[in-house]
Amino acid sequence: MSELKLPKYYVNREVSWLAFNDRVLEEARDTQNPLLERAKFLAITQKNMDEWFMVRVASLQQQFFVGHDKPDAAGLLPKEQLDIISEAAGEQIKNQYQVLNRSILPALKRNGYELKHADDLSAEQLSFLKRFFDEELLPVLTPMAIDSTRPFPFLANDTLNIGVRLKKDDEKSEKHIAVLQVPTTSGRVIALPESNQVILIEEVVQQFLDALFQGYTIKESTVFHILRDMELDVADDEDTPNILQEVQSKLQERERGRVIRVIVSANTSKTLMNKLIKALEVPDERVYDVNGAIDLTFLDAWLKLIDAPTLEFSHFKGYENPDLVPEKMFASIKQRDYLLHHPYDTFKPVVQFIQTAARDENVLAIKMTLYRVSGNSPIIKALADAAQQGKQVTVLVEIKARFDEENNVHWARELEQKGVHVVYGLRGLKVHAKVALVVRREDDTIRRYVHLGTGNYNDVTANFYTDLGLFTSDGELGADVASIFNILTGYSDPVYFHQLHMSPEGIREFIYDKIHAEMANAKAGKPAGIKMKFNSLSDEHMIRHLYEASEAGVPVELIVRGIVMLRVGIPKISDKIEVHSIVGRFLEHSRIYSFENDGDPEVYLSSADLMTRNLDRRVELLFPIKNLTLRQRVLSIFKTMWEDNVKTRVLQDDGVFEKIDRRGLSASNSQEFFIAASLAEQIELQQREEALHRRRDFEPINNPFTGEEV
Repeated sequence: MSELKLPKYYVNREVSWLAFNDRVLEEARDTQNPLLERAKFLAITQKNMDEWFMVRVASLQQQFFVGHDKPDAAGLLPKEQLDIISEAAGEQIKNQYQVLNRSILPALKRNGYELKHADDLSAEQLSFLKRFFDEELLPVLTPMAIDSTRPFPFLANDTLNIGVRLKKDDEKSEKHIAVLQVPTTSGRVIALPESNQVILIEEVVQQFLDALFQGYTIKESTVFHILRDMELDVADDEDTPNILQEVQSKLQERERGRVIRVIVSANTSKTLMNKLIKALEVPDERVYDVNGAIDLTFLDAWLKLIDAPTLEFSHFKGYENPDLVPEKMFASIKQRDYLLHHPYDTFKPVVQFIQTAARDENVLAIKMTLYRVSGNSPIIKALADAAQQGKQVTVLVEIKARFDEENNVHWARELEQKGVHVVYGLRGLKVHAKVALVVRREDDTIRRYVHLGTGNYNDVTANFYTDLGLFTSDGELGADVASIFNILTGYSDPVYFHQLHMSPEGIREFIYDKIHAEMANAKAGKPAGIKMKFNSLSDEHMIRHLYEASEAGVPVELIVRGIVMLRVGIPKISDKIEVHSIVGRFLEHSRIYSFENDGDPEVYLSSADLMTRNLDRRVELLFPIKNLTLRQRVLSIFKTMWEDNVKTRVLQDDGVFEKIDRRGLSASNSQEFFIAASLAEQIELQQREEALHRRRDFEPINNPFTGEEV
């Protein structure tokens, strides 16, 4: 085991994350994807990288500043990691702009959609933009001079700004510098009249800058984008009297974090560049100059103006199980368990589960955890309605959910005002479990109905995140979930759970036990194997256990969307481990843990990835799929994904993910397969309903008085 700790057996986490973002960038390059979807993928790579800088790179920088000298699993100190990933990020940014300038923009132009620049505009377009500038932009623009009496102003996180170098008309010196923040009030992209052409708001501002600096000549202007350290350091220990107030206070502090990255136009002069970088106090290695529009998320704004269904993925609506409509909801779940595979199965029954419970006079209580919800969540409304109808409603809202803190604080306050009992998470832990409990009176008994899931209760992201969820009225699972809520909301320390496993600690130890059982089976010559699907693998101890399983002869199949710190193909250590990664139309988000168990496979779903934070610092749940039919369905889902050869990349011995060579193979795209299967189910359901209606229309009816057919 000690040899398995050697750095040569591990990949740096941040390097692995950048490799994942490269896989997303490959989707932007892939001409087999519809054009507008490729543009979306490119925008996603920007959003992904922005968040990574604001959190992960910022965290490494903090470690470096405080002198933290503990190496990571790959043997790299914080400063060494910063140097490596700053250079790798720069290379990825160059690749992003190659895709933009050489592929996406030319293809859009060929299809009639053009991003214009100020020097390409017609006289009519310039006239239109001058009016727009005078009426919409000039009143809100605030130029800020920088001199001995006016120091460099504070520039907010994730903002687009313009740096200006000026010469006073009666002076020779060109030393005057000013900055102004690009306003967001009019949007990022301006549609030009009577065309499919657009221009970026910053170019409009630059075109008419003279109006802001009368008596001066503008020698140069440049656009730059800044990101700040956005880690939220909440001291949620016993010395913190009110965690809600602490989070709200830290949110305000976070906005003024240290600048962590600057992206600036490539044509910026050294003089202006040096002035800006010095004032922003950002290291040179995290300043990136680019040839093109700053901040590629402008593509999202542009795409909203384009109505071209043929350039997008075909519209898809998930299957809605007729057993799970409101009037049948509880009766159906009482009879058997139901598995939902989103978005191929619509998320609608999950929303209706809470809505139906809110209206049902026999429902006594609703309990639920919320980590991320949509901006106009129907689940929040249903919970509030239930409370106002006198039901006992308890909701744990995790207000420390990264970048959703403000949204969750808002919803927590809203629910409290409606009479919901709100818990704001736990001290020292994030509650990441996805669970809802409905307590219902039925005849002379009380029955618990449960939903457990791998993803958030977010009706918007459920349309493009793949997740799995279970509806059940199983008595033991219901009792376990009730115990979970007693732990989360009160003082309770149950001796054991019947079927659930909970982190901290519980999930880790359970998976260890299952791995050891597979090792024993392999050594005894019995069927053995491990199949897992999750988002990230970065826990060193779990990786070592998987290495041990491979050493013992256990085949290990892993489907991992993002970070993989494990190395494959190491003789006698990881040569039984194979890792696939699927990046496609939908974000792969479900978590599956399956063990061969001597030919009688055990299948579990979970909210947890195999990351240290999930296993040791979060409340997560892992739950079994007991129904044999549903268990086989989960295994079939895994098998279909494992056989994907279109959107799958396979991890190689050198640490690189490569697409499968399909020569001689039929194309197998798992996400398209699941869409087709869902549509087939919907067609079959529609045909059954139509046949039923035809029978009702044409079956003979007997006259009740004569007995004759009518």
